[in-house]
Amino acid sequence: MADEHTNTLSVFDSGGDGRPVVLIHGWPLSHVSWSPQTEALADAGYRVVAYDRRGFGKSDPGDSYDYDALTDDLANVIDDLELDDVTLVGFSMGGGEVARYVTRHGEDKLRSVVFAAAILPALVQSDGNPDGALDEESAAELREGLERDRDGFFEEFTTNLFSANGELKVAEEKRQEALAIAQQSDREAALACMDAWGTDFRNDVAAVTVPTLVIHGDADAIVPLDGSGRRTHAAIEGSELVVIEDGPHAINGSHPREFNQALLGFLEK
Repeated sequence: MADEHTNTLSVFDSGGDGRPVVLIHGWPLSHVSWSPQTEALADAGYRVVAYDRRGFGKSDPGDSYDYDALTDDLANVIDDLELDDVTLVGFSMGGGEVARYVTRHGEDKLRSVVFAAAILPALVQSDGNPDGALDEESAAELREGLERDRDGFFEEFTTNLFSANGELKVAEEKRQEALAIAQQSDREAALACMDAWGTDFRNDVAAVTVPTLVIHGDADAIVPLDGSGRRTHAAIEGSELVVIEDGPHAINGSHPREFNQALLGFLEK
């Protein structure tokens, strides 16, 4: 397994001849957050590819952070590594790149997609999207909080990331690891990507025709299940929904056994 720096992005590629699974991380983390899945997927014979979003982890900042630019980075990784028959797995914000990839680059290179605690189909509430999981006032308060007190914001956010019903579902050491990764993020990138959360992906989601897994925690306090995962599942005909009981937002880290079981079971179909 190796890490390499390509086109300003830090890319991890386990190598091998297995079917490729590309992992897209959430905000404000890096590909390291996929560690519980990377090993399990590689052990199962898959070629695992993961990368740090521009401005996060070890990747360089970019000149734009809208979802077209972010998705073009994903497409470049797929093209540069000459991947085909790909399963895309997007966690939280990463679900946006997966959905936008379908409408911007097509499904020719895709085998299937996975939306894990994803911000789809449209996170921020509006007159046209009353069922969004995040109201505009709360979204503005989050951005102001990050601008005003970055350290305090990340402290609280990483706690919420792994908490269900007020209880931290991981060891404090793991939360501290996530906090350290969050602090690696470029300030401008962190704020601009937060702005991108307001993207409406309903047309992108409607365009998905490949096999789809939606996996979500029922105690997700950051991207609630009813306003996101259930809506995405309902919008994609034939999709599979797996709900992890007592699961917080970062279910891949808090419930790795259940998450990996669902993901590997889906990949084997």
